[in-house]
Amino acid sequence: MLVFSNLTLRRGPRALLEAASFSIHPGQKVGLTGANGVGKSSLFSLIRDELAPDVGDFAMPSAWVLAHVKQETPTGAQSALSYALEGDTEYVRLQTQIEVADGALLGELHAKLDAIDGYSAESRAATLLHGLGFKADEIARPVSSFSGGWRMRLNLAQALMCRSDLLLLDEPTNHLDLDAVIWLQDWLKSYRGTLLLISHDREFLDAICGHIAHIERERLTLYTGNYATFEITRAERLAQQQAAFQKQQTEIAHIQKYVDRFRAQATKARQAQSRLKALERMEKIAPAHVDSQFNFSFRTPDKIPQRLLHMEAVSLGYGATTIIAGVRLQIMPGDRIGLIGPNGAGKSTLIKFLAGELGAQSGECWQAQDMQIGYFAQHQLEQLDPADSALQHLRALDKQAREQELRNFLGGFGFQGARVDEPVQPFSGGEKARLALALLIYQKPNLLLLDEPTNHLDLEMRLALSMALQVFEGAMVIVSHDRHMLKTVTDQLLLVDGGCMVEFDGDLDDYALWLQQRFKRVAPSAVDTRSEAAAKPAPLSASERKDQRREAAERRKQLQPLKKQVDKLEQTMQRLTQRRAALEGELAEPELYAEANKGELKQRLLEQGTVESQLEDAELAWMEASEAYEQALAEVG
Repeated sequence: MLVFSNLTLRRGPRALLEAASFSIHPGQKVGLTGANGVGKSSLFSLIRDELAPDVGDFAMPSAWVLAHVKQETPTGAQSALSYALEGDTEYVRLQTQIEVADGALLGELHAKLDAIDGYSAESRAATLLHGLGFKADEIARPVSSFSGGWRMRLNLAQALMCRSDLLLLDEPTNHLDLDAVIWLQDWLKSYRGTLLLISHDREFLDAICGHIAHIERERLTLYTGNYATFEITRAERLAQQQAAFQKQQTEIAHIQKYVDRFRAQATKARQAQSRLKALERMEKIAPAHVDSQFNFSFRTPDKIPQRLLHMEAVSLGYGATTIIAGVRLQIMPGDRIGLIGPNGAGKSTLIKFLAGELGAQSGECWQAQDMQIGYFAQHQLEQLDPADSALQHLRALDKQAREQELRNFLGGFGFQGARVDEPVQPFSGGEKARLALALLIYQKPNLLLLDEPTNHLDLEMRLALSMALQVFEGAMVIVSHDRHMLKTVTDQLLLVDGGCMVEFDGDLDDYALWLQQRFKRVAPSAVDTRSEAAAKPAPLSASERKDQRREAAERRKQLQPLKKQVDKLEQTMQRLTQRRAALEGELAEPELYAEANKGELKQRLLEQGTVESQLEDAELAWMEASEAYEQALAEVG
């Protein structure tokens, strides 16, 4: 196991961790969370023996094989498949020896290769690459021919190829699209080793992790359960900070007012229902974020036309190449559209057209005269002037506003004090993304176009953005690999695939099943990993999608008893955790230790021991039930 004993880590004079003691057992999957800069990556550096503890000790089994994703961008003429295979160092070593061996030694080496399943290594590597978005005809291309983001996917593939005992993943979804995120999630759920995962994607953490290690105020606390359970447990510890809820109560009241007003109107019923679901989620998770530094909302647009945009039979592409054809789309105020579909199908192409950065090859498009577009894409971060400060960027949009008003506005995005006046050049990716969003929001758009807006944003900022989008009065089209964002802010999913766009009849869970079936149809075999081209898969028909949803419903029905057992144990753990916290509060009262209260003190101490024992038993039972549920889930999947 991994054992951290009285561990203190410092960055210069600043303490990151103080006196942290905890253990991670073999096979556990632990999500490492906390605000940017609290020491998550430094803890990974310690585990990789790149950083020494300032105080205390860290130990892990010497025989364990450790895998992590390289941060250096790979180069060279070797193929993508060959690069991924290098992650299996034992396979590479045996292949090198086989090339020069003969006689009895050759037979012995082939036996060792067979023992490590080496003959299927190329097929496994090709499957990994396919899952991460590489097409069959791309895996033979040289590494140097891929862009920086795709080379980082190659680094991830190499780490997954390693037959590791411990896998460290630091924001593995940053360079992935939604399809690859869902595939990676399923792969990690079946990973047999110990996993430490840094991620700002709550759906990803929820699906994979059975424990959360949270760092705040130089302390690391290990929680049992996934991220959703962690939020509830931490919220209970922060319940005494009720006053800080006031800023959120206003937002809750705003959503409730919208629901009450439009629930009965047919044209608004779906949007009202979506807000109601968002309200339910917000009320559950809000207490865990009472100390968030982010607090902003969209400014009311100057005008909201009755109809914003209408496209009819529009074809889009580059040069003579058509990416998506026959697009028919109407955007009305209040529409909340999520674009889903395989990588390269045309989602970003459609967003660029809507933003006016790409012309149509054919078809008609009408847009309202008063349409005010707010467009966010990653390339816009590069358009920030590195020499100007956040305040100067905002001042350029509004030369008449009072400086304090601009500073207050930027404060809601985490830019406070001297940071407001510092040049943008040394800003982190997250800070630049927050500034770009602040500039967009300040301009009061009535149509939002968001292409992967959560890249580089931490969990707190993602939550703040989600809450702001829930009460945004205009229309929105979004592409995102953050499923929590899509679930909380969209009402309609449009599928872009096979050169066309259709409304997706289902939710994101249905989409995950759709992807699973699609992956099986186009997964590379040992033969086609060497082919030059792959056949283009056809989208599922309406009847196939209906059959798929029916099969999914049957599978979910089979899993209900196990799921209910897991949920019941989670409720038990929650109840016992609440009682433990209450007992700790009671035992902290000085009056309880008076001579007259000796009997009551004894009773509280006995109950505390009973609760601790029951909680330990419940956690163990929850782990066993969760493992059984995940195994059954994998079998029916």
